Amino acid sequence: MIKDDYFFKEEMQMEEKVDQFLKQKGFTFAGKRVLVGVSGGPDSLALLNYLLNKHQDITLVVGHLDHMFRGEESLQDAKYVEQFCQVRGIPFKMKRVDVPEYMEKTGKSPEVAARECRYQFFAEVMKEYHLSHLALAHHGDDQIETILMRLTRGSSGSARAGIPFMRPFEKGTIVRPFLALSRQEIEQYCMEHHLHPRHDPSNDSDSYLRNRFRKYVLPFLKKENNNVHEHFRRFSEDLLLDEECLQELTKQKMNTVWREKHTDKVTIDLDAFQKLPLPLQRRGIQLILDYLYEHRPQALSAIHIDSFFSLIASENPSGRLDFPSGLKVIRSYRLCHFLFLVDNHPNFHYVLTEPGECILPNGDQITIQCIKTPVETNSNNILLNKSDVAFPVIIRTKEQGDRMSLKGMGGTKKLKSIFIDHKVPIAEREEWPVVTDGKNRILWLPRLKKCHNADTLNNDKEPYILITYKEKRQS
Repeated sequence: MIKDDYFFKEEMQMEEKVDQFLKQKGFTFAGKRVLVGVSGGPDSLALLNYLLNKHQDITLVVGHLDHMFRGEESLQDAKYVEQFCQVRGIPFKMKRVDVPEYMEKTGKSPEVAARECRYQFFAEVMKEYHLSHLALAHHGDDQIETILMRLTRGSSGSARAGIPFMRPFEKGTIVRPFLALSRQEIEQYCMEHHLHPRHDPSNDSDSYLRNRFRKYVLPFLKKENNNVHEHFRRFSEDLLLDEECLQELTKQKMNTVWREKHTDKVTIDLDAFQKLPLPLQRRGIQLILDYLYEHRPQALSAIHIDSFFSLIASENPSGRLDFPSGLKVIRSYRLCHFLFLVDNHPNFHYVLTEPGECILPNGDQITIQCIKTPVETNSNNILLNKSDVAFPVIIRTKEQGDRMSLKGMGGTKKLKSIFIDHKVPIAEREEWPVVTDGKNRILWLPRLKKCHNADTLNNDKEPYILITYKEKRQS
């Protein structure tokens, strides 16, 4: 009898601890429609039991995914959870997914592949049953492992904070009530409630990084402080709050930095960027990467961020980095471009056999006219004697060895040197229009340089050729 009273006291301590944690977070399960992810292990089984005991006004559905890693053994896990739910009258939904086959198709690791399949299944069940929340049994020891794994991997920003208590998921929310508990407390709870969880032998394998942290690092930390999971929880919460504040400040300050912002390309002003405090610079880069990457590559780490800062600190005015999944980081003088290059040489070649217009791939327009009366010229147009132009006129991208004779100087000059003199970003040089005539003489590099006989008109009243450059059809 004394033993039973002791167990009851301990049980109440654990459940009250979770209640207090939820109250601190301002969250209640009352009236919620909740999917509980239950593998059959001690953590998820304890969570389901806790929700059944403590929240009578809650709608519960249990979801179980058989990853098919362990054949008949994992199928028995699913049947065990199904029977557990049947006895208690809880709706149960399961699915079998051949994760090994999915790994082979995608090349993803067991952990990533299993997680993707599992969350896809959860999304399907939530939609089918019109559920608002997904309750998962991640606990304080899981938090320690996750934070240490991410720090070891080189994660940055909010990723270092580990597992959040709540986060959006599909049209609902994921909630983790057990983050305040240790694994030992949960196992004790299972004993006290006469729960008999299933054991997954893959959790004992040293093949997985998480298991190695669990077996070799956590025991050391627990020996130093048995409540270390509480300290990691506070660290996670503090870091998330600090990060939220800094992220908002970064978004405001980055408005002074953007020069171009598209789904596949971002350009920033390095002078404005480097005026920001370093913590905001680092978060600014994270903001750019989050904007450009639809799914962040696992290979992306703090090392890439460090390489970016080395690039912009270099005395060399230009340079290039290759980030994961084809993202290029190109520095050109005081601008830096982040872009996905499908083709490193976006060549174009347009032939005009008579006066007309040409629309470039970026939407800019070049117009060729034959006129009788001279007009005033500027950097956006060029006037030539008709006799000095051999049709067809060709508008193309630069080619290896391109040179042109320049107005006001003898001889010729490489286009590469002209681009450097005018500090044209490397990325822009590849798609800069070059206007030539039928004899392959470069007549004009729009907005930069004109050929030697440009705007020098004969007096015999012959017609003139006017070539005009307009940005994106602007008039």
